[in-house]
Amino acid sequence: MTNSRIKTIEKEKVVAETINGRFAMLGLVAAIGAYLTTGQIIPGFV
Repeated sequence: MTNSRIKTIEKEKVVAETINGRFAMLGLVAAIGAYLTTGQIIPGFV
């Protein structure tokens, strides 16, 4: 007898992780853009 359990992932968690990943990528692109234009990671912060 095999005791196999099927794991289900809730749709809300998948959507939340997708949005989180996209915002993380957006933040990375913003940090790279700020560094390329100003030469500082956080512009105005010494």
